[in-house]
Amino acid sequence: MVVETPPNEPGRVAPVRGVVIAVCRVHALIPRANGTAMTAIDKRPVSGPVPLAPLGLERDMQVDRRHHGGVDQAVYAYGDEDAGYWEDVLGRPVPAGFFGENVRLRGIPVSGAVIGEQWSLGSAELMVTQPRTPCATFAEWVGVDDWINRFTAANRPGAYLRVVRAGVVQAGDAVAVTRRPAHGVTIADWFAAKSAPRGRPAALAAIGQRLLAAHTAGDVELSAKIHARAEAAIARAARAID
Repeated sequence: MVVETPPNEPGRVAPVRGVVIAVCRVHALIPRANGTAMTAIDKRPVSGPVPLAPLGLERDMQVDRRHHGGVDQAVYAYGDEDAGYWEDVLGRPVPAGFFGENVRLRGIPVSGAVIGEQWSLGSAELMVTQPRTPCATFAEWVGVDDWINRFTAANRPGAYLRVVRAGVVQAGDAVAVTRRPAHGVTIADWFAAKSAPRGRPAALAAIGQRLLAAHTAGDVELSAKIHARAEAAIARAARAID
């Protein structure tokens, strides 16, 4: 079952609405520090409407297709409020696209979104699938000491999205939460649990059980990555008990 969010209905969540601050796609391929690879993390805002298809924005790209892109990571969204937090911490601007995001949103709690939640952006419909996992490429790009650990500890990962209905999106478009699964596990909940020390697997296993139960019940269609990690966490917790 998926909980709809119509306005002014007793017992239901009031609609959450925001706005697209910027739509960003790759500006240039950047060499990695090791000199053996390139990265498409340099995303910058573009003007006007941009078509959005199942694999992402028109004329965007990912170099490392093993870890980025695909239908479950077609779009990366980051909240303007979370970017503001990093501007305060780092003491420098964090412009739209700097974290490699495709859309910068305001008014939508991106990291607080429930996994499987659906949003309308412009004429497109998207589904929240999983958090962003910080990597060495991200750390090189930002250029901050111990960036992976700092980004993880802040628990503001942003969210990957699956395209449910293709459409067109541009800066200034309204964003609205149109559907919200009943299981209640947010992007931040999952990210915090999976980032906890491996010696404490119980939290991830408990959340994994909720997500797998919701998936089986049809409450949410989990990404393959979360589905596999949830199963592994439950198995690891069971072995720890034995």
